[in-house]
Amino acid sequence: MIPPATAPAFLADAGWDRAAIVPLAGDASFRRYFRVLDGGRRAVLMDAPPPHEDPRPFIAVAEHLLANGFAAPRILARDLEQGLVLIEDFGDLRVKEHLDAEPDAELAVYARAIELLADLHRLPAADVPPYDRAVYQREAGLLTQYYCPAIGLEVDSDAYVRAWDAVLPLVEQSPSPTVTVLRDYHAENIMLIDGPASHGLGLLDFQDALAGHPAYDLVSLLQDARRDVPVEVEAAMLAHYKAVASPPADFDAAYAVLGAQRNAKIIGIFTRLWKRDGKPRYLSFLPRMWGLLERDLKHPALAPVADWFAANIPADKRHQALKEHIPA
Repeated sequence: MIPPATAPAFLADAGWDRAAIVPLAGDASFRRYFRVLDGGRRAVLMDAPPPHEDPRPFIAVAEHLLANGFAAPRILARDLEQGLVLIEDFGDLRVKEHLDAEPDAELAVYARAIELLADLHRLPAADVPPYDRAVYQREAGLLTQYYCPAIGLEVDSDAYVRAWDAVLPLVEQSPSPTVTVLRDYHAENIMLIDGPASHGLGLLDFQDALAGHPAYDLVSLLQDARRDVPVEVEAAMLAHYKAVASPPADFDAAYAVLGAQRNAKIIGIFTRLWKRDGKPRYLSFLPRMWGLLERDLKHPALAPVADWFAANIPADKRHQALKEHIPA
């Protein structure tokens, strides 16, 4: 977490020439974040180095959210050629750590997060690419691309694609409107901030936003890859969303399909982070992801995909298959 060599000059041009730069957070991608401190001022420096990263989608979605009354970080300065962006600092109070310290606040905080999504879903989608069949299939395919080889398992990948083709029309042809899908809307990417705007919640990590089904971000929030959300909280928040957003009758089925798709994707991504990128800590999340995936697969709408898993990945090749590699 050493700041890029070009950071001091970038900050000087932005009027932060005397600022200190301290590490803030890494990322599962190539992005890194630093806190910039200058007397009583503070901001966050995003290092999104090209060609691996492009900060323009983040900036575009942030500006869309801000224009519509949501609390995304304001863009204070940018250098797109170097991939440096100076953004507003929302502080340190993430939802995850807040709920770790105050678990009795769980229902109230999640209700606010649900209401924020309902507000977002009343708006037309941002000018972002569509969440279409090709993207769904590419993401779901990360499981067969990375997880199955990692455990030495040969599977019928063509049948896997066909199984998803059988269920994905439910989320493509649903009467639900197409909305802005933030895609990583969960407890580690939502900040508690001062003020009533946007339910007192600050949004982070939305640079991969797409235009798609409104159930996706509910899955991201309520089937959190990094935090256990009790099933009774998940059920209560789904009911709350239905009460405030009035989605169509097929919403539960769409939620299950997108839950299975997202959880399969994340199993593949976290395995890739271990095998390709040398980040074994992500394996510790896999038992949770398999539990969520198996729960989603019980929905009748997912029968073709559930049948594929039953035929190709036995139970003993799921939860415990990588146990010896998980860091203590």
